[in-house]
Amino acid sequence: MKKQLSILDGMRGVAAIMVVYFHLLQAYFPASSENPLHHSFLAVDFFFLMSGFVIGYAYDSRIDNMTVGQFMKVRLIRLHPLVLLGLVFGILGYLLDPFVGNSQSISVSTAILTFVLSFMMLPTPALPNRSGETFSLNGASWSLFQEYLVNILYVMMGKKISNKALMVLVGISSLGILFVAQKFGSLHLGWGWSHIWVAPIRVVFPFFTGLLLFRMNWKIKIKNAFPILTFLLIVIFFLPNQRMNGLYEALCILIIFPLMIAIAAGSDVSKKSDLVCKYIGQISYPIYILHYPFIELYSHWVKSYKPGFALAAVSILCLSVFFLLLAILANKHYDEPVRKWLTTWTKGIKFKIQLALKLV
Repeated sequence: MKKQLSILDGMRGVAAIMVVYFHLLQAYFPASSENPLHHSFLAVDFFFLMSGFVIGYAYDSRIDNMTVGQFMKVRLIRLHPLVLLGLVFGILGYLLDPFVGNSQSISVSTAILTFVLSFMMLPTPALPNRSGETFSLNGASWSLFQEYLVNILYVMMGKKISNKALMVLVGISSLGILFVAQKFGSLHLGWGWSHIWVAPIRVVFPFFTGLLLFRMNWKIKIKNAFPILTFLLIVIFFLPNQRMNGLYEALCILIIFPLMIAIAAGSDVSKKSDLVCKYIGQISYPIYILHYPFIELYSHWVKSYKPGFALAAVSILCLSVFFLLLAILANKHYDEPVRKWLTTWTKGIKFKIQLALKLV
């Protein structure tokens, strides 16, 4: 299973990179229907699907012996250090943005409240010049909030939910995906206050489908899985808007993405592909959670200076290199050391509490 997880790591890295380019191009094409990478936001749904599979792999065999607190401690240590770093970039970028004049002026109390709520991974009041986002300081955090919620739901249910019941949940939640797709003609929703109710719909189906794929051991084996899946994912994101755009995006989530996960789980990976998968898998989360505050600055620069094609191409190239270096440095010199320290520290706290109880 380890090599199959390597393919999933690689796919997560590819999806994260595509999200970055979707947001870079969004500076020039604000409407997702006009963005050359029309459907790259579906990478978030792909993340949720992979998350369900990997969570099942990592915790299903021991979840009944863990409390909600123990499970969430592990998940917080894994995810929250980079959330905090992205939040620091976000608050600095919002307050010091040189391209917006006074359009982002807020009171000290509002800044503090927004920062504290964001740190606690709770939706924040919509800030000026942020399109009504639920996480105004780092828009990418909306999906992490949903990840936390569905993780809590998973640990509370544990293995008490049978595979049959899980199938029913997946079936019912698929209707929610189809409803949103039909109603709006797109699934690029859930990140803003006006459509926040779509966010749980977008996470429940893919997460529990990923979990079901793991539990049922559904696998498809093909040769050269990683390059084929990478090409397929890019094609899916590049395809232009269709007449039945919502249905197309729904089918990607309901059918195509689960098939891709089954292929990744059932196929072998070469040594070279394994190295690539592991590398881009390691930096996928830092790239995803840290890039958006800089995208906001870039978008405001584009709006203010309206760069020509050549300058735009150079700026996108430079930002691509910057995001890559930022992810590598943040992963190696911040995230890994902080997670290691937190793991050791929390074990020390637990030991001290147990010792104190014995003495009492």
